[in-house]
Amino acid sequence: MTVTVRPLEQSDHTEWHRLWTAYLKFYNTVLPEETYQLTWKRLFTPGEYEPRGFIALVDGKPVGLTHYMYHRSCWAEANNCYLQDLFADPEIRGKGVGSALIDAVRQAAKAVGVVNVYWMTHETNATARKLYDRVARRTGFIEYDLM
Repeated sequence: MTVTVRPLEQSDHTEWHRLWTAYLKFYNTVLPEETYQLTWKRLFTPGEYEPRGFIALVDGKPVGLTHYMYHRSCWAEANNCYLQDLFADPEIRGKGVGSALIDAVRQAAKAVGVVNVYWMTHETNATARKLYDRVARRTGFIEYDLM
């Protein structure tokens, strides 16, 4: 089994929609179709701070995705990279898709001079946390939300 990761293309829309819907469902979230349309548009909008995405394929079949974006920091001259969404189809988990997607974001960030790639996950997401604990360091920071 070979995992191929590449940037999203316009022709990926149907599979991207399927994968992102499954990701949102995993987190018990439903978004209006307008948000899907806006996100898809933003993924292809030029600009340093617009979101980007990768899709993972196994034997030519889309099985995973990630979204990421760069943003400025008050602590460094270089931008940071926030890996916002990461998803692999359940039947393919544990086969390298997640780590390949993370590595693709790391490489893309490195290519533009970003040295910090970070993300969050829910504390109950034990499967993903096994991967994250293997490929990254846990910072100990706790997230707070105002809205």
